Amino acid sequence: MFYLDKAYHFGSDKLSAPQAGLMAMLAKGIVGGDMAWPLVIVGILMGLALIMIEVKSVMLFAVGMYLPLGTTFAIFVGGVIRWITDKLRDRRGFNDAQKARVDNAGVLTASGMIAGEALCGLVIAGLVGSKVDVTLVKWTPPLFAALIALLVLIIALIRVPLANAGSPDEPAPPTAIM
Repeated sequence: MFYLDKAYHFGSDKLSAPQAGLMAMLAKGIVGGDMAWPLVIVGILMGLALIMIEVKSVMLFAVGMYLPLGTTFAIFVGGVIRWITDKLRDRRGFNDAQKARVDNAGVLTASGMIAGEALCGLVIAGLVGSKVDVTLVKWTPPLFAALIALLVLIIALIRVPLANAGSPDEPAPPTAIM
């Protein structure tokens, strides 16, 4: 945390930390007695309304309300990738055990990529905070190179789970038995 703050400074444009800002605002409002109760009540009522109309994930909706679009767009892209994977999985006619294995492999693959990105970010922040030059290339790659890299990641996030469906006669993983 020290190196993250030293490298990027919490609260700056590079590391805005909106969750921390929101929690600080709530704590100050409760302790200081100047809580914006009408906004809290509107949020509660909105949450109840979303539950009543059976929104699949009220928390994702709520996170999307206060985080900037640049942050939440990755959640949208992940949802589109999941939708594509589900459509391809259903088209292949997998049984329930195979579908559960595809879901498990997809969650593990995405979680591994998220954890890897976080670890790389911490290493880079440590290097930047200790004033080490982390510039690998002195030029900005073109947009098409980034799009190709994104396409490779999308293909991996779709193909890896589908490749781990296993055979129909294998027993179901524990999540499929519940």
